[in-house]
Amino acid sequence: MSKFKKSLFNPETLQIEVVPYSVVDYVWWSLRNVGWIVLVGTGSVLLFDIAFDSPKDRAQAREIAFLEGQVLSFENDIHEIEGVLENIEVRDDAIYRTLFGTDPYPEYRRNPGIGGADRNRVLRGYEHTEDVANLSVRVSEVQRRLVAQSRSFDEVMELATTHEERLHSIPAIQPVRNDDLKRMASGWGNRFHPIYKVMKFHYGMDFSAPTGTEIFATGDGVVVKVRRSYTGYGRHIVIRHGFGYETLYAHMSKTLVSKGQKVKRGETIGLVGNTGTSVAPHLHYEVSKDGKKVNPAHYYFNDLSPEQYELLLQNAEVAHQSFD
Repeated sequence: MSKFKKSLFNPETLQIEVVPYSVVDYVWWSLRNVGWIVLVGTGSVLLFDIAFDSPKDRAQAREIAFLEGQVLSFENDIHEIEGVLENIEVRDDAIYRTLFGTDPYPEYRRNPGIGGADRNRVLRGYEHTEDVANLSVRVSEVQRRLVAQSRSFDEVMELATTHEERLHSIPAIQPVRNDDLKRMASGWGNRFHPIYKVMKFHYGMDFSAPTGTEIFATGDGVVVKVRRSYTGYGRHIVIRHGFGYETLYAHMSKTLVSKGQKVKRGETIGLVGNTGTSVAPHLHYEVSKDGKKVNPAHYYFNDLSPEQYELLLQNAEVAHQSFD
């Protein structure tokens, strides 16, 4: 077959004849060759893509690897930050707030919950969705805890500015000198009442001393009550020290201060007596913190040696009859 001719079998003559290409033949020949070229070219491109990465693919792969490494690095950084923050929170509650005599920072304020719609919905649908979403949640938690810790430190700073005033206000001495005491008649706890002849809880301490013995304010404060009664506490005084502290001094023979008067720790405020529901000269002394009566023995740390303080605690725990 020549370049522009083709051989055909003629069934009538039973011979092979050479005839020129028709227009249809030229079209078919062109389409066939173009098809082969397209097929070979496409196959070559696909094979090249499979066997070899393009520069763009290699750049994207490097970028993905870099971002994955950054996510891992951020996770480690957040873990370290969480550890440091937890240590700060523990020190805040166990040291700073304990030093200033206040309660730990409330847990509901340290870790406030967040609700509502899915905050990470824009991150959904990707290969690393879970990692990035978890990282986002942890970052948000750290941010909330940092804000809460900052507010806590603001409170601690305020406590620090009033620390000296607080130290002077705490009822930290005995209301009667040791040299003037006959004995500590009764301490905190269940005691046999000398008049009612029943067991009652004794919310304070009784200091047995001669009538006329000086009684001292145990901390700085303001006198909020000076009252005389023929029953109960008898002639008694209440001092408000601030920071949640109040003290009561009962069964006095004489009061030496007036309501509204400011007093200093160690200042004489009255004299021991036997007024009200009392069977012998003594001072009944109470301490209240935030409206709740507490054991006064826990506050005698300014004028007693460790040995004296330990002896006082032992005597306060002895269950015997009170004087009121």
